[in-house]
Amino acid sequence: MIRLRQIKLNIEENESNLINKISKILNIPQSEILEISIIKKSIDARKKDNLFYVYEVDIKTNLEEKILSKNKSTDIFKSPEENYIFPTTGPYNYKNKPIIVGTGPAGLFAAYTLVEQGIKPIIIERGEKVEDRVKTIENFWETGKLNTNSNVQFGEGGAGTFSDGKLNTLVKDKAFRGKKVFEIFVDNNAPKEIMYENKPHIGTDILREVIINMRNKIISMGGEFRYNTCLTNININNNKIESIEVNNNEIIPCDNLILAIGHSARDTFEMLYNKGLEMHAKPFAVGVRIEHPQEMINISQYGEKYYKQLPPASYKLTYTTKENRGVYSFCMCPGGYVVNASSEQEKLVVNGMSNYKRDTTNANSALVVTVSPKDFGEHPLSGIKFQRELESIAYKKGNGKIPLQLYKDYVLNKESTSFKNVHPVTKGDYTFSNINDILPNYINDSLKEAIEYFGTKINGYNREDAILLGVESRTSSPVQIKRDENLLSNIEGIYPCGEGAGYAGGITTAAMDGIKVAENLAIKLSQKKDF
Repeated sequence: MIRLRQIKLNIEENESNLINKISKILNIPQSEILEISIIKKSIDARKKDNLFYVYEVDIKTNLEEKILSKNKSTDIFKSPEENYIFPTTGPYNYKNKPIIVGTGPAGLFAAYTLVEQGIKPIIIERGEKVEDRVKTIENFWETGKLNTNSNVQFGEGGAGTFSDGKLNTLVKDKAFRGKKVFEIFVDNNAPKEIMYENKPHIGTDILREVIINMRNKIISMGGEFRYNTCLTNININNNKIESIEVNNNEIIPCDNLILAIGHSARDTFEMLYNKGLEMHAKPFAVGVRIEHPQEMINISQYGEKYYKQLPPASYKLTYTTKENRGVYSFCMCPGGYVVNASSEQEKLVVNGMSNYKRDTTNANSALVVTVSPKDFGEHPLSGIKFQRELESIAYKKGNGKIPLQLYKDYVLNKESTSFKNVHPVTKGDYTFSNINDILPNYINDSLKEAIEYFGTKINGYNREDAILLGVESRTSSPVQIKRDENLLSNIEGIYPCGEGAGYAGGITTAAMDGIKVAENLAIKLSQKKDF
């Protein structure tokens, strides 16, 4: 196979023209191009009146040696090997089935990887299976009745199930675990385009179907799921785990435990801390969601000429304030919803969500300010306390509804009374409030400074009727659980994993970490000579 980079097609050209372009670049007849595989596809929007799709492809041809011998371009070369290889082939020895806590991407992909190797885990989840979870969450958005074990944060699929289903990551991936993640998604009926799109996403609607397919495959290969099953204690003997307690009343023998608990399992973090797992507070970010018209973002990113022909545009913004605070957009959802993502009684947090088509009128994004233990304390659980305090204030200010405010009124420090041209697109009820009263002054000041700057990057970003919704406080885990070079905690047999443990950020990196932890567990089990 030959790899070609920087193949450009005008936005108005049909993708079938690729073969013609390749033929001209390589100076060979189209009949000699036996197969084309798209490796990457992105949009070059630097010149708004002349936009291109840019492709990187692999081609199969009988003229490979001739082409490579004559080629002098750095954009034409032999296709590299880019396949994931599992590090061991067993046999695997274990007395008790490994237990995975959590069915977010880290837990699901750890389970999927293990069962592919013939290792059959038990997967426990405090929330419901995704079909039931969807009904529970929709009822919460309609009535305000919260199930603290099954909500936007907890339940099969994890918090990412009610997000945009974004799969892009900047993590260096020499082992090609990310490619393996995408292959598993596609094998379970995700769109094939995620394998090569520059900013792949599958949307919350398709992601739910993929999760069900993954579950069924894991079960067919010997995995066991237990829903509505919360980890309530771990039993340790001689610094080794020997069993776990679930739902405060059942003991399950366990000598290998993967903790893929997610970033919102606050009660679990506290239990683990009290049991002696080493952990520390880590930096994260807090702020608001901001809504703009999606058409405004499209025009800014693509220009007036082509924006109607292209998919809803996203953006990524960063800024450092005069006080040296980092402010950045996070989890940007084109054509999406701002959702009430609460998981504890009388505490309110928001998140962003999009379906695959991204077809609502508004774009929304988290706009958040970095905070660190210097702001909230050095105790391992102090970041959780800080989050809870903000979410409690947000709940009170909104009387249980999402508090929101127009940007002009946020700057003027007064409660809004009516909408202008932008109207909120939410899941869950909302009410006017004053965001200034929810967040600390240093966060409010940082956001206002940054939004004015972002208005110089995206025309209209600082428009008076942009809507701010609070509070966004679950950007990443406030805790990191220590693990060694074998990915084990200080307690033998416990593997901290994924975003909740502080080793990932987003669906793809969490899934990759799940695979990585499964590898290390498999290596351990393959080396075990007896029980």
